[in-house]
Amino acid sequence: MKTTSHFADLDGVSLHYLRAGQGDPVVLVHGIPQTSHEWRYVMPRLAEKYTVIAPDLRGLGDSTRPAGAYDKKTLGADIASLVIDHLGFRRFHLVGHDWGGPVAFAVAAHNPDAVRTLSILDVVIPGDGADFSQGGRRWHHAFFRTLDLPEQLCFGREEMVVNWLFENYGHRANCISEEDKAEFLRTYKKPGAFRALLEIYRALPQDAADNAAILAAKGKLKMPVLALGGDKSFGRGMECIESLRRVAENVRGGLVKDSGHWIAEEQPDFLVDELLKLFAEFPVG
Repeated sequence: MKTTSHFADLDGVSLHYLRAGQGDPVVLVHGIPQTSHEWRYVMPRLAEKYTVIAPDLRGLGDSTRPAGAYDKKTLGADIASLVIDHLGFRRFHLVGHDWGGPVAFAVAAHNPDAVRTLSILDVVIPGDGADFSQGGRRWHHAFFRTLDLPEQLCFGREEMVVNWLFENYGHRANCISEEDKAEFLRTYKKPGAFRALLEIYRALPQDAADNAAILAAKGKLKMPVLALGGDKSFGRGMECIESLRRVAENVRGGLVKDSGHWIAEEQPDFLVDELLKLFAEFPVG
């Protein structure tokens, strides 16, 4: 199934996105330090039955990099504007990995009638009452949120930082190929991309406050939720489903065996099977 590349000019940002297939829409939201390229193994199988949309988040990939506004409520509004207003899909399945998970949560929380199912991969939700950074185990969270220092240490060394994450957060050090690392680095080396990465992390307190506010106002999410965490290395394990149960009513999922953090690349067949089962049980129409 052919995958095509597109751009959408939205309010204040131009989003790049990949599209493949036909049928009910499925939206895939990538994490850090990745782009829509993260879904290269997942899109072809999903596209056999669905229209698959995989955007690059504002500031990352081949999307534009405006100043400020990298809280997940804003990034989620970008996704909703792309899918609902620009592409005209009024209801869709939504999947988010890593920081794409909190972005997807924001989309679902603010557009509950549009999101038929929500799938969250190896991440927890800011503001759920738990420790997003695992008591410092995810040390890079605090580092990336530090003002000024990461810019001085990382600019010009993006390859070193990105490669360390890829080689340590998967079950196997070589789970991301050199060719695929090069594609991710192609965009993270562009002017403004690493700044955007840092701003996404620095928005964490705002994200937690925004999520706590909308949960207090509207209650837990009502749509079916799939929550999966990798069981190896820096995979989130059962933390993912435990977090989603604090913010959603109808949650299923658990562990992804023999996977670290990069589920869509380490265990793509398992992931696609789980998604297809969920989508079949809760069709968009």
